[in-house]
Amino acid sequence: MATEQQQIELANSTSPEGTVALTGADNQNLPKLPPASQSNEQWQQIGSQVSDFLAKLPEYVSRFFNQYQQPLVTVFLILSAIVTLKVVLAILSAINGIPLIAPTFELIGIGYTAWFVYRYLIKAENRQELAQEIRNFQNQIVGS
Repeated sequence: MATEQQQIELANSTSPEGTVALTGADNQNLPKLPPASQSNEQWQQIGSQVSDFLAKLPEYVSRFFNQYQQPLVTVFLILSAIVTLKVVLAILSAINGIPLIAPTFELIGIGYTAWFVYRYLIKAENRQELAQEIRNFQNQIVGS
């Protein structure tokens, strides 16, 4: 037991320069590093490949965008519609959480619906007026 502690202390002892002293057996187990010239050549080769790729990157991106412009725009519009819908639902949920706001909006909706039915749907001439207003609105949007 005492000999093991002495060996551990010897292995962990430092040399006068402040470095850890290694025995000959420990020195043989260390991995060998490649010569520095090969490493520099490899790094230069990797660096040149990366710089070539970065130089041609705008060309790659523009070619990709030109080739897939319509699907990219469609995906962008779908994603923006989803984000807009989520934001609107979050705002409505926040407004709905305020006391007395939700019942107030419900009363406003019921009142507007009652007015609309009274104004446009009860009499035949008012229904014709509503149909004419809808046709005018369609012509403004679609065109004549």
